[in-house]
Amino acid sequence: MRPWLKRTFIGLFGASALLGGITACSQSHHGPGGWQSMSDEDAAKFKSRAIERVADKLELDANQKAKLGVLVDRLQEQRLALRGAGDPRTQLRNLMSDTTFDRWHAQDLVNTKLAAVRDKSPQVIAATAGFYDSLKPEQQQKVRDFLNRGPGWGWHR
Repeated sequence: MRPWLKRTFIGLFGASALLGGITACSQSHHGPGGWQSMSDEDAAKFKSRAIERVADKLELDANQKAKLGVLVDRLQEQRLALRGAGDPRTQLRNLMSDTTFDRWHAQDLVNTKLAAVRDKSPQVIAATAGFYDSLKPEQQQKVRDFLNRGPGWGWHR
């Protein structure tokens, strides 16, 4: 596999793990709404704590921390774009509110999500690559080790 392609995949998986960890932490500490129910001030505090925690584990310098901050921002933007306007449960309920499933609006909903992925993914990939490429080889190895642990493991163990 080409090195740039391998790095891209590793970076994407790392970003996914990071977003998953942030999402999991936000739900367990801030109630069922997670980031949606947080004020901007609370979200900023949570983001800074998450970045500090990752920075401590990976021993990041100021430049690497800044790139991690950009990555978290891009992932949050992607997440919000995927979520879209409105409650997903309500949207699904509306699709099933009649005797037949509303295929037209369901396809429109899927197309909206696909457009969000298509439009925001280049920024996420660039931020992931920028962060991962700024890491030293031993830091990159820590990220790969973290990803190889599998589900159920986090930085706290």
